[in-house]
Amino acid sequence: MKKQRERSNKMRTYHRYLGFFLAGIMAVYALSGIILIFRDTDFLKNEYKNEKQLEIGLTQEKVGEALKIRNLKFQKSEGEIASFENGTYNTNTGMAEFTTKRLPLVLDKMTHLHKAKSADPLYFLNIFFGLSLLFFVLSSFWMFLPNTTIFKKGLYFTAAGMILVFVLLYL
Repeated sequence: MKKQRERSNKMRTYHRYLGFFLAGIMAVYALSGIILIFRDTDFLKNEYKNEKQLEIGLTQEKVGEALKIRNLKFQKSEGEIASFENGTYNTNTGMAEFTTKRLPLVLDKMTHLHKAKSADPLYFLNIFFGLSLLFFVLSSFWMFLPNTTIFKKGLYFTAAGMILVFVLLYL
């Protein structure tokens, strides 16, 4: 029993200090996660006007590649001006004028951190953060002795949370 209590106290200590260390990161991930929910809208986004000199006479696929606009489609052409959603491309001069909508710099950096890929240097932070969250999950089961009422209630809440996630996943 004494050994169990010592292990429980050690887990509490690790859980507490890792929690304090990660509090700022968790706040950033929470905010950027909420913002990412609205990524298909213009919520908090600012409009920017852009001009870019491209090669002359490009096809719509090549214009899309050069401007980094996926599935770009010319909607109409009047003389040398080809129009697409949010912009135009002059086939004679190669000048493209278009508008983009982006989050303010700080929010953009936060959301970039949240969705870092393996090619991004920030992915180590995402792995560390994910493993830390997994540690929080597991260490929470050592916070209370197994034969206590609060531990048993905790298991019921854990089961309810898991059931809720599965129900929401399959709706």
